[in-house]
Amino acid sequence: MTGPLLLAWRYLAHHRAKTAILVGSIALIVFLPIGLRVLVDQSAQQLRARAQQTPLVVGARGSALELSLASLYFESRAPDPIAWRELLRLRDMGLAEAIPLHVGFESRGRPIVGTTLGYFDRRGLRVAEGRAPAVLGECVVGAAAARTLEVGPGDTLVTAPETVFQLAGVYPLAMRVVGILAPSHGPDDGAIFVDIKTTWVIAGLGHGHRDLTESGAEADVAAREEGRITAKASVVEYNEITPENQASFHFHGDPSDLPISAVLAFPPDDRSRTLLLGRYQNPDETVQLVRPAAVMDELLETVVTVERYAIAAIAVVGAATLATAALVFSLSIRLRRREIETLHKIGASRPRVLAVLLSEVLAVTILGITLAGLLTLGVRQFGEEAIRRFLLS
Repeated sequence: MTGPLLLAWRYLAHHRAKTAILVGSIALIVFLPIGLRVLVDQSAQQLRARAQQTPLVVGARGSALELSLASLYFESRAPDPIAWRELLRLRDMGLAEAIPLHVGFESRGRPIVGTTLGYFDRRGLRVAEGRAPAVLGECVVGAAAARTLEVGPGDTLVTAPETVFQLAGVYPLAMRVVGILAPSHGPDDGAIFVDIKTTWVIAGLGHGHRDLTESGAEADVAAREEGRITAKASVVEYNEITPENQASFHFHGDPSDLPISAVLAFPPDDRSRTLLLGRYQNPDETVQLVRPAAVMDELLETVVTVERYAIAAIAVVGAATLATAALVFSLSIRLRRREIETLHKIGASRPRVLAVLLSEVLAVTILGITLAGLLTLGVRQFGEEAIRRFLLS
């Protein structure tokens, strides 16, 4: 490196602080719109991939977006419940495989998802450690949730009460962890999965009591008449399901009235999907059938619109930053008048001095663009994982 380039490099190396500020400013101007575009594209791919894996969702009438977010990503507030009979009705149609979901409960900040084993098959989930839940009160934990909560097979997770005061007398349920799922790189990694009946127990719709016919239970009996036993109000429901009390758990009311949050529908072909969509077009329907892929596309259109406004704002800030950088160079030349005069006195021509100054500008610009390129590569390489960890945090 000789001549103007050497002089320019020596000057920039001597004034490190000014050079670093200018390089950082140019890097941010170039990186922000490109990095934002990369992040939006990666987020859109993740949202679309999850939605495309779930052709249809049946849920209560209301916001299709909230229903999709709650059913696919376990985000947003829990949708209004629908009755179990809607699942039976969908199965009776014979047009799709129907998998129930019950969401809305949590344990230590992680969503509890009640479903059936068919969900694991459809999502391609497998148990890496332990086994799948087999009875009431058992759960399997997603890979990310297990890592964050530091739990494994044999540990216990306690459900969080829906309100500070459980006025209805619903006690938190202690669930036994029986398995840890292998990483799926999706929302399932951050969830806790139980059988659908376990969520009904958590909701207080199913419970067990001490066997009042056993010896030693007389203190809890209010009355015995004609083979019927009336318990005292002091008899507390179990808050943990064990092999000893499992048989005492039962559900009250019509089983078809028990609540679920949604039903995931997987038609075998396009014809079945079209027929199924037609069945739910009746305006008198109390439930809705949504296509998550279409819902996500609408959401992403809104995101793209917001992105355009953000890029426009970045462009304005970028123009102001470039103007500031130009002002800095201009003032720098004024302050370096004696230095420039010295260069002239030792024989440097005007074109050569101009070449030194332009080399400084060019070097700062190239360094800034290079740094922006490195940041973009970092986002492209690690952005997807960062988004996933943010969503699962």
